[in-house]
Amino acid sequence: MASFGRHVLIETPLGQRLLCHPRGKKNEAVVGDRVRWLPSQDEGTIESIEPRRNLLYRQDELRTKSFAANLDQVLILVAAEPEFSASQLSRALIAARAQGISALIALNKKDLGDSFTRAWHKLAPYRAMNETVLALAVQPAAGSAADRSDLADLPERLRGKTTLVLGPSGAGKSSLINALVPEAGVLTAQISQALGSGRHTTTRTSLYWLDPQRSTALIDSPGFQEFGLQHIEPMALASLMPDLKAPAQGCRFHNCTHRQEPGCAVIAERQASNSTISEQRYRIYLELFDELSRPPRY
Repeated sequence: MASFGRHVLIETPLGQRLLCHPRGKKNEAVVGDRVRWLPSQDEGTIESIEPRRNLLYRQDELRTKSFAANLDQVLILVAAEPEFSASQLSRALIAARAQGISALIALNKKDLGDSFTRAWHKLAPYRAMNETVLALAVQPAAGSAADRSDLADLPERLRGKTTLVLGPSGAGKSSLINALVPEAGVLTAQISQALGSGRHTTTRTSLYWLDPQRSTALIDSPGFQEFGLQHIEPMALASLMPDLKAPAQGCRFHNCTHRQEPGCAVIAERQASNSTISEQRYRIYLELFDELSRPPRY
């Protein structure tokens, strides 16, 4: 249900919650995991982690950061202000697609007029490749009926699924969580009390149920400013970008990098008058390919 340092909060099938720690020195359990545990004095001990359906994570040259496991979808929340990074958005989408996890993109702060219009236009390439893009106006004073009315059809898109909310700092993730889970603040206080000192409460990942049946879950995660993809092979990159994947199947060479090779269908598509690959997206592809092709510095 939540993870902080070497401790995790687990929930039993009967709804009981308690703190557990790993048997070894390293905690490898993440939010969304199914675990086997044993009572240990006033806490519990994680004995094993059940096989995962998927694991969403990012990886740079120095470390790997896991977000959550056993997800049905990822909700990537960006905002009209502060301006979001198309590169970071693309990286999150690539990481999700590499794990077979569907994604929703939500643009927050639709009440900002011109700023929202510019941001919505910036998302045009994602709508063109059939990504789901929603417009939201989540208010900071969350929890009221008015807040929920601004969420449009989002609750229906979450129903019956486990969804990770992912996005940069300042996008409005906390406001969204509070609007959908009014008791989230109470749960945060309970966890802080259980830890004794409130350690790690600002950086933890937590799962919240949206219904009494515990069939719909929303997972909050810390904001990020960087999203490394060192676990992605550069030659697999185009297959994880829908706008490049389709034309790439027509390339003359099976190991085409889509940069300068003769007979490259991606380059041909880029040069077409009605190209389905935007300049923004192709530039992101080139930057990522170069980044993932560089030898490690360690």
